[in-house]
Amino acid sequence: VVRGVIADPAPTLKALHKFRKDNDVRAVLLRVESPGGGVGASQEIFREIQRVKKVKPVVCSMGGVAASGGLYISAPCTKIVANPGTITGSIGVILGYTNFEQLFQKIGLRPVVVKSGEYKDIASPVRDMTDAEKEILQNFSDTVHAQFIDDVAEARHLPVEEVRKIADGRIFSGQSA
Repeated sequence: VVRGVIADPAPTLKALHKFRKDNDVRAVLLRVESPGGGVGASQEIFREIQRVKKVKPVVCSMGGVAASGGLYISAPCTKIVANPGTITGSIGVILGYTNFEQLFQKIGLRPVVVKSGEYKDIASPVRDMTDAEKEILQNFSDTVHAQFIDDVAEARHLPVEEVRKIADGRIFSGQSA
């Protein structure tokens, strides 16, 4: 069972590894109830499911929500089952931060930053982001998004262009998915 935000892949990886090695386990049922989470953690689980699938079937049962990273880890499964009202999809990447600069000015706080590299405080909440920083973060987001699209396309045996058409962050019901 993968429930909640995908942050620490270790328990899921340990269970999948155990089930893969256990000859008494003939198939694995993965229950996903997750709105997503960390990219790296989702990718690690994705890859382990690919390894398990080479030796035994992995069936995904989507709960009420299996979106973003929840979809990412569902994609490599042999079969995916969803309820008609399951919320899924959300193939995309989001980076966000809050800028407190004006609030700090209003209350008389002046942040001081000492850093070792030009971009060490990228997305700092105490100042506006530069155009160069926005470009770095956009390129990062685009790269990770492309990885997501490629992995879903490969796992579901779909052309990349078909996945790209629906990989704009939108959600789907289980019925339409």
